[in-house]
Amino acid sequence: MAFNSVTHVLFDMDGLILNTEELYTIGFQQVASRFGKEFTFELKCKIMGQQSKEFAGIIIDDLGLPLTVDEFLTETRAIFDNLFPQCKIMPGVERLVRHLHDHNVPIGLATSSSKESYDLKAVNHQDLFNLFPCKTWGTSDPEVKKGKPSPDIFFVAANKFPDKPAPEKCLVFEDALNGVKAARAAGMQVVMVPDPRLDRSLASEATLVLDSIADFKPELFGLPPYKN
Repeated sequence: MAFNSVTHVLFDMDGLILNTEELYTIGFQQVASRFGKEFTFELKCKIMGQQSKEFAGIIIDDLGLPLTVDEFLTETRAIFDNLFPQCKIMPGVERLVRHLHDHNVPIGLATSSSKESYDLKAVNHQDLFNLFPCKTWGTSDPEVKKGKPSPDIFFVAANKFPDKPAPEKCLVFEDALNGVKAARAAGMQVVMVPDPRLDRSLASEATLVLDSIADFKPELFGLPPYKN
């Protein structure tokens, strides 16, 4: 399998760097349960990677919840204030991020989360996130007009690198189908590390699909290899 060499790397955060997708499921189910509804994996796949007002509207419509978008976000925010600081780093992530940083490969964060949500999630992982000189919080960034699967966030994130690389020189790491679609729409290669429950046939747009970031071989994309 042949891939094109890249010079810059962009990382999604939720479900890719941090296990927050599990926490989102807990929080959304808590709200759904009040109305006798189930937050399904199918619905989860539909909203992953979207900005907060986008996913709130879809959950409300799909489940028929008698809430406004603002009411839903206020209720879930109170739940996530307690849950998000408990999140953990996913396997293989810290090794890869530190490896790229140590080899002067420019890395950036491209998350649909708001800055406020990011602060809760990153509170116990500052050493890792300090390695990212460029961060884009899609929900809080006025330049990101539309959430994933629109490519906006990846164009904005790539433009924050001082040398403003061409899209084909950027490699994206994603866990969500919406994120994969956004990266491809931006003209970037994308490594997908999906939820193990996802039907892999749905991930055909991804450049490479892995079970874990721990399985990634940087040299496949012209990046410095790990030393054994």
